[in-house]
This record gives sequence, C-alpha cells and structure tokens, in this order.
Amino acid sequence: MAPSLEARALTRRFGSFVAVDNLNLNVRGSKCVGFLGPNGAGKTTTLKMFTDLIFPTSGEAFINGVSVQRERKEALSSCGTLIESPEIYPSLTPREALDMVGGLRGLPTDEIRARTRTVLDEVKMTEWADRKVGRFSKGMKQRINIAASLLSDPEVVLLDEPSTGLDPRGMAEVRSIIKDLKKGHRLILMSSHILSEVVDVCDEVALVNHGKLLFYDTLANVNARLGTGATSVDIGFTRPVSDGELATQVATLPGVSGVSRVDGKRATAMIAGGPEVQSQILARLAASELGLVSFQASRSALEEIYLKEISQGDS
Repeated sequence: MAPSLEARALTRRFGSFVAVDNLNLNVRGSKCVGFLGPNGAGKTTTLKMFTDLIFPTSGEAFINGVSVQRERKEALSSCGTLIESPEIYPSLTPREALDMVGGLRGLPTDEIRARTRTVLDEVKMTEWADRKVGRFSKGMKQRINIAASLLSDPEVVLLDEPSTGLDPRGMAEVRSIIKDLKKGHRLILMSSHILSEVVDVCDEVALVNHGKLLFYDTLANVNARLGTGATSVDIGFTRPVSDGELATQVATLPGVSGVSRVDGKRATAMIAGGPEVQSQILARLAASELGLVSFQASRSALEEIYLKEISQGDS
C-alpha cells in the first residue's frame, strides 16, 4: 500500500486565535510535497498535530490510514519526523546520538547499528560518525537530525523547514539530501516558506495561509495555472530604450504576448512558449541594436500564484 497522509477538518485554536482552520489535505504515494506558506501560516502547528505533539481542537490526522489521535503508537511507527530544530547533546558523537534515538524508539541493537551506518551514509556524515557533535556547524547538526528521522526506515517523513537558519552551503547540502531521499520510495512532507526551495526539491505543493489550505497540486499543473502558460522575463539593456523601440523590436517578436517598462534600461516581457521559443527571442534580441545585456525569468508560475493567493487571503 502506498504511503499516505491525511488531514480531516483539522483545526487548532489557541484561545481566540485560529492557527489551523478546518484543514483538509489528502496526500498519497511516494513523492516530496512542499507544505508552503508564509511565516505564521500554521505549517508547524499542522505538523505537530500529525505527530501528536499538539492535540487538535477538532478534526483528525491520519498516517497510512491510521488515526494519530486514536492510535498514536501504530500511526507514528511508520513515520520519521524533524519538527523545528532539536538540539543534540554536544558531548555525543553522531553514532552515540543515533544509538540513543534508536533506543527510545525501541529498535533492536543490531538494527540500530545497521541503520546508523545506512542513515549516516544517506546524509553524507559517515566520516564524522565518531566526532563530538559540539564541534559541528549548524548544517552538520541538521544533517544528523535528518538522519535521526530516518533511523526507523519510515515510509512517511515530516520535515519542518529543514534548511531554515543555515548558510547557503548548508541549505544546498540539505536540499541535496532531500532530493536523494525521494529515491527511497518515501512520502516526504516538507514545510517551507522559501519558494525556490519548493520548486527545486518538491513534486507537489500545498499552499496554506492563516491556517487554511489555498490549493494542493503538482508543480506541473501549477505552471499551467497562469492560463496562457506565459513566462515573465526580465530584459536588461546597456542603454536607455524608447517606448517605440520596445513596441517595434520586442513586442512584435513571435512568442511575445506583452511588454512593460521597468525603467529606462529594463523591461519585462511575457513570453508564451517554452525554452525553444525563449531561445529564439533571446537570439533575435542579441542580434538587434538594442544593446541586450541580460535576459532571465523574473518569476516562476509558483511565485505568481503564491503572491496572488496570499494577497487575496490577506485582503
């Protein structure tokens, strides 16, 4: 049976504040789903209800069809989690820390040793297995935290903004690890407020704001949701370009559906077509006398929809 996560009318109130509002989400299959939303959208609260760290005011969460609230032990037996950023005792080595985690989960000693070797390899920390965690960078500690979430070889993995607070290198390392985890036939739900991270790592995206689900879809379908399938491209020039030049030498190019000025030396063009069409337009602009200096996508479809949906929800 394919791994699954389901929220049924999941709601959590803190006094008069509604953190999660009647959330319904059904995710099935081996994939990576980005649980996307701005800070304060209810992402962490939702993940805590999936792991029974917070009990819902109403509604229910299910992992592989088993209720977290009614059958906690069975539901969480197939789930690995990294919620917020737990600290590891600095005097322990990764091997010792994972041995402790395995013991808490009730895993047999032989299985702990075997799985420790496997997960340290998965997070690329084998050579650091017997060094004190207190000497590690934040990114290295986070990789050990991810290893701990994988120790029981779970079918479902919940990651709460795993790259937050890391430097660019640490973020890249964590994202690379998550991409590799997708090869293990797991269902990964990764919360994030970083659009580029979701686009880079995930197969599907669920967008939430003010505790409500705004949409859940594949990234491929998200890219088609702009209707025309147009891509917004920023174009830069070495000299000021007149409105007449933009109208006659840019707007008339095949595939360009609209042009708007940013300032004297920059404009934005909407291009209906894929990379091949964009390449042809780039070649024509480069061959013109406009002084082309840059040509790059300004926003992904996900960013366009994200900003539209969030602004509507805030209005």
